Amino acid sequence: MIRLLLALLLWLALAGPAQASDQGQLLQFEKVSAQGLPLQRLTVWLPPGYDRSKRRYGVVYMHDGHNLFDLKASNFNKIWAADKAMLAAMQRGVQPHIIVGIWAPGADRYRQYLPHDIYHSAKGELRAQMDRMAAGPVVSDAYLAWLAGPLKTWVDGKFRTLPGRNHTAIAGSSMGGLVSCHAFLRYPATYGRAACVSSHWPAAIPGEVGATHPELASLWDQWFAARLGAPDGRRLWLDHGTATLDAYYAPYQQVVDRRIAALGWKRGRDWQSKVYPGAEHEENAWAARLPEIFGWLLRS
Repeated sequence: MIRLLLALLLWLALAGPAQASDQGQLLQFEKVSAQGLPLQRLTVWLPPGYDRSKRRYGVVYMHDGHNLFDLKASNFNKIWAADKAMLAAMQRGVQPHIIVGIWAPGADRYRQYLPHDIYHSAKGELRAQMDRMAAGPVVSDAYLAWLAGPLKTWVDGKFRTLPGRNHTAIAGSSMGGLVSCHAFLRYPATYGRAACVSSHWPAAIPGEVGATHPELASLWDQWFAARLGAPDGRRLWLDHGTATLDAYYAPYQQVVDRRIAALGWKRGRDWQSKVYPGAEHEENAWAARLPEIFGWLLRS
């Protein structure tokens, strides 16, 4: 009996770490400096088996990193469960990817995520609404330069990555969806994959901007027309729900969809645009569809 108990204890001791590693590993990096920006913070998820192999991994950069993995760190006690979504996608044949979650900088989130091109082009009351929400300089260009430059260089140096465009994705929701589109359009040689989830196309308070603001719709159309280019092997995911804030998004996304198609992107192959009836603007809704997003975006 004693031998049996000792054997059981030994098995438990060995099995515990293995079970934990089967879910991957989270690493925290605080007070990360970035030129022209507030201090940044990172949560990095390494796939199961990272420490036991020499393989290299693609990387997904995700905004609002505090809402990705840990309920205790989240804003609304809701998370994307991005690690679980990656594990689910891996079960369907997607190669494992490292996830780099960049935390939002609190009150500076809006001005860090608002695409500077759109802000710069907005006029009159639309620009004034953005100014009121930003309450300071719009720094998304500096944020994207840091992501594609110093941060990516650090990630590729510290971890075993596949640094090429087709193995580098960027993703986010709401304002994070807009800045993901911004990164994809601004740095086509860096990001071959982007997921712009429930993108906040009104770019300010929807009740003030409205669901069909002609000037703003035209700005989005012109932006994609000028910057997207041909697919060239890239993939872009767009989506939205139909409830709460997402109820405002369809008219703008339809304008963007038409422009993407006109540029020669083939829907289902190069680009995906989905509507989730009844889905709200919140993390549980995004978590529910993230395995599907990863499955399409990161497929071999």
